[in-house]
Amino acid sequence: MQKTSLGNTGLEVSPVGFGAFKIGRNQKTKYPAGYELPSDSEAERLLNAVLDMGICLIDTAPAYGISEQRIGNAISHRRDEYVLATKTGECFEEGKSIYDYSATATRTSIERSLKRLKTETLDIVYIHSDGRDEWIQKQTDVVETLLQFKEQGVIRNLGFSGKEAKGAELAMSWADVLMVEYHSQDTSHQQVMQQATGKGMGVVVKKGLASGHLPADEAIRFVLGNPHVHSMVIGGLNEQHLSTNCEIASSVC
Repeated sequence: MQKTSLGNTGLEVSPVGFGAFKIGRNQKTKYPAGYELPSDSEAERLLNAVLDMGICLIDTAPAYGISEQRIGNAISHRRDEYVLATKTGECFEEGKSIYDYSATATRTSIERSLKRLKTETLDIVYIHSDGRDEWIQKQTDVVETLLQFKEQGVIRNLGFSGKEAKGAELAMSWADVLMVEYHSQDTSHQQVMQQATGKGMGVVVKKGLASGHLPADEAIRFVLGNPHVHSMVIGGLNEQHLSTNCEIASSVC
C-alpha cells in the first residue's frame, strides 16, 4: 500500500490501519458475533503479519484490555516501522468502562501506556470521549495535560476521538488529528472532515465498517474514496481478511 501524509503531523500512514481492539478484549463489544481472544503467540504472529503486509498505523487504547501489553511485547523491537496511536480518558476494568479526564488520571494513563507499549514516544494520543465531547474539552484538565506531554516530546501529536461533529469542530483549536466515525450509514462528520483537512489536520476514520455490520469491500471503497480521509482503522483477527482489505485499499488509493 502507498503511504500518505497524515495532514501536517509529519507522519506517513497506510490507508488501512490496524485496530487492535480484538487482540485485547472480547467483553461488551459492538460486533455482531462474539470471538475468543487470541493466545499471546497468536497475537504476536498477527501483529508481525500486519506489519509485513504494509500496515504501518497501529491503533490501540487502555480500554482495549491487554492490547497495549501485547503490542509492546510483540512488535516494540520493530518500533521504527509503524505509527503508534493510543488514547486516554477511558480504561476497562472488571467488565466495565471507567472514564476519568483529570490531570492525575491523564498522567497515569500516559505513563502506563508508555510502559506497556515499551516505547519512549507516542506518535498520537487521542482523547477517548464518552460522548460528552464539549464538556471534556472545556471543563476538564485533559487537553492542558496532554499539551504539556507534547511540549516535553513524549507525545508527538494530539488527537480527539469523539462522538459528535460539534466536539470534533471544537478540537480543531488544539488537536493535530481527528478520529471520526464515518461510513455510508453515518456521514454526520462529512463537513468537519473537510474543515479539518483544510486546516492541515490528519483525519482517521474509526468504525468504517460500522463495527462489522457493513461489507468490507463496499465500506472500504466508500471511506477511502473520500479525499478528506487519510486512513481508516480496521480491526480483525484473520490475516487473510486483513490482507484482502489491504488489496481493496490499494485499488482505491
